[in-house]
Amino acid sequence: MSDEYFYGVTLSSSHQSETWDPEAKAEYPRSNKLLIRQALLGPDAKAEELNVVQVETMSLQESIKIPVAVLKAGEQRHARLDIEFPDAPVTFTLVQGSGPVHLIGQHLLGALVEEFEDMEEMEEEMLDEEEGDDSQFKEDEHKRKTSGKRKTNEDEDDEEGEPKGKKSKMSNNAKGKAPSPKKNAKK
Repeated sequence: MSDEYFYGVTLSSSHQSETWDPEAKAEYPRSNKLLIRQALLGPDAKAEELNVVQVETMSLQESIKIPVAVLKAGEQRHARLDIEFPDAPVTFTLVQGSGPVHLIGQHLLGALVEEFEDMEEMEEEMLDEEEGDDSQFKEDEHKRKTSGKRKTNEDEDDEEGEPKGKKSKMSNNAKGKAPSPKKNAKK
């Protein structure tokens, strides 16, 4: 089971950097993930000042620093980010401008490590069961193919679901016109 909590931080000239690292705290013994949804420029930001937010986190092999939002009062006051950080630590820094810049997102707490191990065991069992089901399905399909009799042309259905033998017996009303009243009227 995972739990979801609101996450928010404000970067400004007096608080230029914030590090998200729940794994360093003993109160979070579960897996963690951070989702940053958007960056907002505060209402008291200086006009014409560029505000640049940079993130520092681990990539596959090394640490990476990259700007994720560039905001300017009067032009762009918010940016939709939708960035996911599966590994801590993540450091947000206001590298240019005085802000305030608000980062908003969600902190996801995953299952305990023991729960992950249980889930892996369950997945392995499910895969084993599926492999068994597939072999049974193939055996049943083979039996049906070898024991079934071939239908004749009159009994076979065409692509539209109509029996082929009856197609030739249909009226000449192929264009959807109503039948002539003269032919159907009783005299």
